[in-house]
Formats: sequence, C-alpha cells, structure tokens
Amino acid sequence: MTNIQRGFAELFGTFWLVFGGCGAAVLAAGVPSVGIGYAGVALAFGLTVLTMAYTIGHISGCHLNPAVTIGLWAGGRFPAKDIPLYVIAQVIGAIAAAAVLYLIASGNADYSLATNGLAADGFGAHSPQGYSMLSGLVSETVLTFFFLLVIMGSTDSRTPAGFAPIAIGLSLTLIHLISIPVTNTSVNPARSTGPALIQGGWALQQLWLFWVAPIAGGVIGGLVYKTLGADATRRPDITGDPL
Repeated sequence: MTNIQRGFAELFGTFWLVFGGCGAAVLAAGVPSVGIGYAGVALAFGLTVLTMAYTIGHISGCHLNPAVTIGLWAGGRFPAKDIPLYVIAQVIGAIAAAAVLYLIASGNADYSLATNGLAADGFGAHSPQGYSMLSGLVSETVLTFFFLLVIMGSTDSRTPAGFAPIAIGLSLTLIHLISIPVTNTSVNPARSTGPALIQGGWALQQLWLFWVAPIAGGVIGGLVYKTLGADATRRPDITGDPL
C-alpha cells in the first residue's frame, strides 16, 4: 500500500472511532429513560475498533491511535519513519469527527457546548466522577499498557489468524467500562485532541495528560511484549508493513 492509502485509511478509521464512540456519549448516553449509559458508550468504542480492524487492517494496520503507533514502534513492529504520517492522519481524523459531531449535536435546541460538552477527557472537577489528576494519570497509563499487550499478543503470528480484531475491540470495551468514570477514557491522544480542540477551555488545558499517559503506557506495553514474545513475528494484515 502507498503512504497516501495508509494515511487516508488511518484518517477515516480514526474519524469512525471518535465519531462513533464520542457520538454515542454525546447523542445517546444521556437521553432520558432510554440513554445507553456508560456500558453503551464502552461498547460503541469497542465496536468502532472491531469494525475498522476488519475494514482497513489490511491497508494500514488500523492503529487509529498515536499511542498504539508509538507502542508498536517500541515493540519493534513499526518503522519510526512512518510515525509522523500515522499520527498526523489520526489527529486530523479525530478533529474532523469532533467537528461533524458538534455540527449534529448543535442542531438540538437544548444542546450547549459549554454545558453538555463533546465527550472531552478530563480529571479533577472535569472527571465524570471527580477523580484526581493522579488517578487519571495512573489509569490512562496502566490501561494503555494492557491495550498494547492485547494488540501485540493477539496479532502474534502464533495466535489463531482472523480473531485479533475481536480481542482488540473487546479489550477497548473493557477499558472503557473501567475508566469512563475516571477520565471519560482516552488511552488515545487523537481521540482526546479532537473534542478538546472543539470544546476549548479546560479540555485543552488538561489535554497534556491524555498525550503523556497513553504514550508512556503504550511504549511500556510495546517493550514488555517485545520481551515476552521475543521469537514472535507479526501478521502484516493487522499491524502494518513489516520492518
């Protein structure tokens, strides 16, 4: 695949992740009596990754996440020279999705960006359940670490072929079930950046944590699995072009 094809695949895939996951949170989670709640939002995020993994996994590897891209590099599964292409495409896709989501949400007369937000990630006063900055930092680091372990393990050449998207999608669902109350769940700097740029204010001020913690967790996860699976190779249809 050409770099243009891979870049657009990451852009469209990340758009789908942010639009689907954050869209579920903004448009469906809080509907009186029929809202989908935290569990529904968690499932929505998992489904976006699962569906995109089968759709663009053979094109770009379906990273959809700067922490995944950098974590795969740390684990020896992705070339450093391609990191900027992927990260830029992912962030653009996330911003575009947040902008489209805001356009839809603002069509409701009762919607207010200041009041209802755009599913931005936060801590302290902006945590859904009031968790501290330290709680958010630990949560995002640990959960991204395990996300990378699942990604690298399920795409190991020694695992059954074709099932990696299911494991990855379900792991992202589980991650959201755990941490939506803590930070609204990031484990993905692009996912955090799109809504934060549209929402502004506190969301932008707290955005640093949702770059630092997921990338740190992703790098540690990549390095740990590189040690655990030292003899493994990977399937290029899932994680991108081989080194």
